Amino acid sequence: MVFRGIITDAPDFDPSTDAETLYNAMKGMGSDKEAILDLVTSRSNVQRQEIIAAYKCNFGQDLIEDLKYELTGKFERLIVSLMRTPAYHDAKEINDAVKGAGTNEKVLIEVMASRNNQQIQDMVAAYKDAYGSDIEEDIIADTSGHFKKTLIVLLQGTRDESGVVDADLVEQDAQDLYAAGEEQWGTDEAKFIMILGNRSKTHLHMVFDAYEKIGETTIEDSIKNELSGDFERLMLAVVQCIRNVPMFYAKRLYKSMKGLGTTDNTLIRIMISRSEIDMLDIRECFRLVYEKSLYNMIKDDTSGDYKRTLLNLCGGDDDLAGEFFPEAAQIAYKMWETSATTKVQLRPTLRPAHDFDPAADAQALRKAMKGFGTDEDAIIDIIAHRSNAQRQEIRQTFKSLLGRDLMKDLKSELSKNLERLIIGLMLTPAEFDAKMMKKAMEGAGTDEHALIEILVTRSSEQILDMNAAYQAGYTKSMEEAINSDTSGLFCRILVSLAQGAREEEPANEERANADAQELADACNADSDDMENKFMSILCTRSFPHLRRVFQEFVRYSNKDIEQIIKKEMSGDVKNAFYAIVRSVKNQPSYFADRLYKAMKGLGTDDRALIRIMVSRSEIDLFNIRKEFKETHDVSLHEFIQVETMIGDTSGDYRKTLQLLCGGED
Repeated sequence: MVFRGIITDAPDFDPSTDAETLYNAMKGMGSDKEAILDLVTSRSNVQRQEIIAAYKCNFGQDLIEDLKYELTGKFERLIVSLMRTPAYHDAKEINDAVKGAGTNEKVLIEVMASRNNQQIQDMVAAYKDAYGSDIEEDIIADTSGHFKKTLIVLLQGTRDESGVVDADLVEQDAQDLYAAGEEQWGTDEAKFIMILGNRSKTHLHMVFDAYEKIGETTIEDSIKNELSGDFERLMLAVVQCIRNVPMFYAKRLYKSMKGLGTTDNTLIRIMISRSEIDMLDIRECFRLVYEKSLYNMIKDDTSGDYKRTLLNLCGGDDDLAGEFFPEAAQIAYKMWETSATTKVQLRPTLRPAHDFDPAADAQALRKAMKGFGTDEDAIIDIIAHRSNAQRQEIRQTFKSLLGRDLMKDLKSELSKNLERLIIGLMLTPAEFDAKMMKKAMEGAGTDEHALIEILVTRSSEQILDMNAAYQAGYTKSMEEAINSDTSGLFCRILVSLAQGAREEEPANEERANADAQELADACNADSDDMENKFMSILCTRSFPHLRRVFQEFVRYSNKDIEQIIKKEMSGDVKNAFYAIVRSVKNQPSYFADRLYKAMKGLGTDDRALIRIMVSRSEIDLFNIRKEFKETHDVSLHEFIQVETMIGDTSGDYRKTLQLLCGGED
């Protein structure tokens, strides 16, 4: 990919004239902020340095000091940062990250993972000049462990940039990385640091491909499984920057603006540092992943002169074009190709207890519930540390030993969300899913999102078991309930999914091409025909097959399937098809997003939170945790801690959720 910036050298440039314009904009009462931002954002960094020199020559004053005096807040930070050279700007960001109490590890990760050798060497020199200390010594003093070691390796600025690739070394490095992580108990972190910190980008691209063939998983998934904390996040950033620097920055920009509040320092740092390098590519990646232009995200999330300056650095609104852009189509094709060829190792957070004794557990539960008061801690400690199969043994043993119904006793002793969570854990997966389907359809309203989530993400076997449990528990078929509670095409989609008849075969290349062509052709038909064709393919084909279909769809249509669904469809039909595509691409990421939405903002959707935590704890909740942290920059464990505090005065509900979560990332 050819990197393309927005800010370039201004034609007919005259530093003295520009210096005078800025001087006039700041003299007298008030400042002409529009004149300042228009001039500064239409000059390259090299030209800005000439303006600084001319300003001092012509007026005997320091331009940066005058700007600091005249401007305020985020606008001042942005304009002043634009006036620094890239090396001194990076040096200041690193110094701010390590000085004082606490360390801003995210800044260290972003800067060190994304800069090339020359940029790092220039930054090291600028740091020494600006702060009179050694950047390496400051980082060593402020960090520790493998995180520190990796930063120091990257700080040398000696990554191989020759572009020469040794095929034998590629294979050896891939084998060494696999042996250092997935193949052994424990991890040889030094091997990861040495290879990822020194090899060329071209070489590492080939290593990552070779690694996927050896381990049937991506290097990213291995890092998530084998490493932890800031070291894990740094290694993931290095890999992301090796693969695609603009995509790395697109994700960082999104995280800086999503949710409540904006991380302005991150937004400023990235917009400045990439404005002359690859902002056009970042914009394309941003729109591809988030279905919204970077321009509009900035426009909606900022205000005033600060906003106008950022929009000038951004350079344009890609949503106005309306169509997919060629480079983004290539990225989308590659993303689907990676999804189609990668075998993800699903990891639970809850496993069967060792030395399991159902009789002892049954007696302990009875003791916790008899007499005055209830020992919630004892109940939680048993139920949240047993697998579902073990809980079913406890249920049976409780009745045979004590002649009592454990479920009824739990319902009478517990209350509110803790009761709902514990009872959910005690049901079989099929009973629990059937109950969640019933709850989603009973009463005045329908929880369409719950219906979609359950039916889209369950296997054919799980859906058939759910149907049987629904019939047994509620004396009517689940299909009847869906038909009576929903309507139109959305109803037909749910009924189709509820048959539990999705194919489970691997991808068929010839058929995948034919399906992709049919979907592309359907995009030119009327909306009813298009939606019917989408249903016939998306609701019946296996997930591995659909990954290939969606990959080839990009080739036939020059569009991504997600973009088409969001643009051409609406309401519950759009939500259902979008959930299928998200699950096909990355199901743990889909669930991470559902968990985030269940907890963010005012009030928590406890039913959704319980449903996901219970149903995924023995399947892939560890993977979901990792996706949650990567996407939202906060651990699932911490998010539960903060978001469930209101209304959970005892903390028992929160404690149980965190036990299911399995740990802090």
